[in-house]
Amino acid sequence: MTVKNFVRNIAGSASTGHKAAVVMSVIAAALALPYAAGHLDRIVAPRAHAETVAPTAGGSAFSDEQKKALGEIIKDYLVKNPEIMIDVQTALDEKMQKDQDAKLKSFMAENAKSIFRSPGSSVAGDVNGDITVVEFFDYNCGYCKRGLPEVQKLIQDDKKVRFVFKELPILSKGSEEAARVALAMKRQGKYWEFHQAMLAAKGHADEASALKIAASLGADVAKVKADMASDEVKNELRDDVLLAKKMGINGTPHFLVGDKSIPGAPDDLHDQLEALVTGFRKEGCPIC
Repeated sequence: MTVKNFVRNIAGSASTGHKAAVVMSVIAAALALPYAAGHLDRIVAPRAHAETVAPTAGGSAFSDEQKKALGEIIKDYLVKNPEIMIDVQTALDEKMQKDQDAKLKSFMAENAKSIFRSPGSSVAGDVNGDITVVEFFDYNCGYCKRGLPEVQKLIQDDKKVRFVFKELPILSKGSEEAARVALAMKRQGKYWEFHQAMLAAKGHADEASALKIAASLGADVAKVKADMASDEVKNELRDDVLLAKKMGINGTPHFLVGDKSIPGAPDDLHDQLEALVTGFRKEGCPIC
């Protein structure tokens, strides 16, 4: 096994996302491995001090001198081949994404009802639609604002899609205030109207700006204020945030369709959502 392949193999099982830390963990892991002379001969042989790297009595561990020599070899190799750090980081990113995807799919299968079909969900489109799309969002999120037209287009063009909105006010106190106003507006049957107006509005979203929009939509503002302070709204908001946390969702927007997810608002968001909805509609979706 070459040093390059050894480093890549270690990267596949690393748990940190920092390049320097990964490389150091590779070196530490190498020093802790049982000595395998056959695998190291090709690395050690060219070095002037190679003879110092030999098995200790019993051949099962490195001496301090051997550890130092091997550490110098690995360090020298990494310095001369820094592109390995990119290989390590790429392998680590791929592994972490794969692990996250597996955990997300498992959690979604076990908690499908609370994600896709929870009673009282904030819904746009067909409330009885055959395929549900879920979006976690924040009213102060610029990418959520940018993605709004794509979401509107999907709902407008696909008369059978069911779109569920989950409040994830992570950017500011104002985001939380606006989220509570939104949930209060749902209790007056005006959630989708309010949602669109809030994301289309300029400026910082908070209680004042949200109540102003609520009033412009003909809402009973006194009732909105009472509802947004109620335990029912507070608990619903808490449940949305806890659900996101359990799923490892820590950014907005984040879209879910079946066991697939789309983080952020890519330029082709509508096309990606449409493709997932069409695919699950054709193949069937037991959870959405």
